[in-house]
Amino acid sequence: MSLPKFILGDNTDYPNAIYVIHTEFPRFIINLENDEVEWFEEFNAEDQKELETETENAIRLATAFYDAEIEKYDD
Repeated sequence: MSLPKFILGDNTDYPNAIYVIHTEFPRFIINLENDEVEWFEEFNAEDQKELETETENAIRLATAFYDAEIEKYDD
């Protein structure tokens, strides 16, 4: 099975929170309500610095994915 790069998620315990799950490296979940990120990967300080630009871009793409998905429902 091929997974999509991004998946939308929610949680009934936190009804205002909307999550975007990034399934490719570096894998993470971002809570768009407060921009909190939970990583599935473990990074040391050297890795973190090396992945900084890639990570920022992935988070930007996750937010853009959400915006595009919501826009489809508004039409």
